[in-house]
This record gives sequence, structure tokens and C-alpha cells, in this order.
Amino acid sequence: MATAFLAAMRSKDPRSQVGACIVNRENKILGIGYNGMPLGCSDDEFPWGKCRDNEYNDKLSYVCHAEMNAILNKNNTDLTNCTIYVALFPCNECAKLIIQSGLREVVYASDKYSYKPKICAAKRMFDAVGVKYW
Repeated sequence: MATAFLAAMRSKDPRSQVGACIVNRENKILGIGYNGMPLGCSDDEFPWGKCRDNEYNDKLSYVCHAEMNAILNKNNTDLTNCTIYVALFPCNECAKLIIQSGLREVVYASDKYSYKPKICAAKRMFDAVGVKYW
């Protein structure tokens, strides 16, 4: 978890810095990520604010979440039955990536958005396929 928090410090997001760290059964690090803009998209040219009435200017239209980056930044090892440590409980989109990549456990530090539909959907999917989370 400390590695996930350390990775989060690299994020340029002024409101929410999130990090993720994937480990195997021996706790060897396989991938690390933090929330940020896609490669080649300048942190200075794309929006970091929330603008719900205009998705074009909303950061959620652009930012890659920490979980996504950890999965994409993994070494060449298979992630089946591995664990992901995250600072914030994954959203529904990241839950899909976690499930598709074969991860079987999610350890999170905060579930502050547990009431939001996207988080409830993530938990529903995890429960359906047997991904443990705590």
C-alpha cells in the first residue's frame, strides 16, 4: 500500500492523487500506476477540473486511472491471481480492467465514494466473479 501512495504523489491532479501497485503471491511488484493524462497529452493543456455540464472540459474525459496505468505498465508477467493495492476503491471501468486482467484481490485504503453508482457497480461485478476486496 505504501508503494501505491508513493506512486500517487506523481499525479498532477490537484484534487485527487491516486496510486496503484500490483503484486504477485510473493509480494513482488509487477506494475505501478497513478492517475494522469495519456502518454503525449500534456498535463498543462488538458483539463484537471470537473465540469459536469461540459464533458469536453471535464478531467474524467481524459484522465487514465491509477488501476488502468498499473495494468498497462505491468512487466511481462501474467496478472492472474495477483493482488492490486489502491489508494481509492476502483470505479466500474477499472473494475472491468481488473477482472479482465485476471486479478483476484483488491486491497484499498479508502472507500469514500461507496455510495456512488459506479462504485456499487464495481462491487457487484467483483462479487459476481469472486474478486475479493477489503
